Amino acid sequence: MKLSLLTDQLSVQETTGAHPFVDPEVTAVCYDSRKVTPGAVFVAIEGFSADGHRFIPDAVEQGAVAVICRKSVAVDAVVIRVADPRAALAQLSCRFFGQPSDRMTMVGVTGTSGKTTVTYLLEKILEKAGHRPGVVGTINYRYAGQTFTNPVTTPESLELQEMLRQMADSGTSHVVMEVSSHSLDLHRVDGCCYDVAVFTNLSHDHLDHHGTMDRYWHSKKRLFNDYLKPADRDHPVRAVVNTDDPKGRDLAATLGTMALRTAVYGEGDIVPLGVVRDLTGIRGGIAVPNGKIPFDSSLVGDFNLENILSAAGAALALGIPAAAIAAGIDATGCVPGRLERIPEGGDRYVFVDYSHKPAALENAISALRAHTTGRLITVFGCGGDRDRAKRPVMGEIAARLSDLTVVTSDNPRSEDPLAIIAQVESGVREVCTRRLSAGALTTGWQEKAYLVEPDRRAAIASAIATAQAGDAVLIAGKGHETYQILAGETIHFDDREVARQVLEAMNEAGA
Repeated sequence: MKLSLLTDQLSVQETTGAHPFVDPEVTAVCYDSRKVTPGAVFVAIEGFSADGHRFIPDAVEQGAVAVICRKSVAVDAVVIRVADPRAALAQLSCRFFGQPSDRMTMVGVTGTSGKTTVTYLLEKILEKAGHRPGVVGTINYRYAGQTFTNPVTTPESLELQEMLRQMADSGTSHVVMEVSSHSLDLHRVDGCCYDVAVFTNLSHDHLDHHGTMDRYWHSKKRLFNDYLKPADRDHPVRAVVNTDDPKGRDLAATLGTMALRTAVYGEGDIVPLGVVRDLTGIRGGIAVPNGKIPFDSSLVGDFNLENILSAAGAALALGIPAAAIAAGIDATGCVPGRLERIPEGGDRYVFVDYSHKPAALENAISALRAHTTGRLITVFGCGGDRDRAKRPVMGEIAARLSDLTVVTSDNPRSEDPLAIIAQVESGVREVCTRRLSAGALTTGWQEKAYLVEPDRRAAIASAIATAQAGDAVLIAGKGHETYQILAGETIHFDDREVARQVLEAMNEAGA
């Protein structure tokens, strides 16, 4: 593709450089100078840890024929200055890969919690309807029988557009995508037009990036305001909104008839009917505008009922038949790290969940609390180099709702694990002052209490060892993750794997 064709939609401030009037053939688009090959266009992004302008000479030396940047530079290549190189990267990526999202039906799911589960449900529903879905999400990216690991929930625009092109070329018919607030803020999904958008909920999260809840909410709303296709005669409904959430009610009011409203507790277009919940799943019916959909899901908790309604609403907006919706919900088993039960626990109900933010943790504990006949034990910690304000809040939630809270490390990253724990403990002590030692657990405990154990493996072992028949143990924070980051070092660590090892050892010992 000629450079002039690739860049003809950019808002160019100035074109300079050694060859400002040359129109070279472009063979690649890059924003990492280490990946530049001869014929590439290099986009200099000012990131959070490094400024891409520093690497422009390296990119040109490696064969870049043009540079897209914000600052003036003097190099032996065409230099195109723009106001926002990150936004330019998205435009270039869409153009270079041929606007691949236009060839598929696009569904975007946003919200603080529930995005991953909704995408898993929709994937199964689409499969049951005979479609070929692809998924872009927190746990992985997958399509056409292939699965890829992911560094972030929504990839950078270049990788996203390349992946969408591969999906389209492989015959993928529908793309179900988790759309994070970061991706909306940082232009990662620019160029994508969504056929249906889903809002799950909004609660405290990512304030280290957004600064305020208002700015966080503004980013979320952009999916509906800036990226959603307008309603038309064939598609009168484009949005599905959880109106149990106050922000969802505001959003639904703005969208009007363009939105289907879901509600577990209030009035809506999609609501539960005769639902039965326990620690093995949720069963019942869903009332929809044109009838009722029966379902029998192995997912646990009211928040997963919200996710089921959201997925059903999105499927209805896509024109999926009720029978396929029911079959897809029933076929969705355990979502990795989302209240995932460890079956080796037997009559000790052991769950692993990704809840690493206040509302998600409260939802997970409350879901188990409602159906636990015995005691509820929660193991959790907070990550380092992230929003510090939520640490005492999460400590208070865990201690208030649990019989025993075990405070441990999550991913401390560059921070002191004990300093993080101290901040969490300050919230715990607002509602629980009885601190136990690890040794005290072996002799039993009766009153509400908490324990501090910085070693996550030891914390999980202590929690499971003290559990009795009928008790529930929630291991929260890391979910599907298979690593732990300590002082810059990444080690293998999987909560599910550790829990199984502990349970297997206990079963062998007859405990």
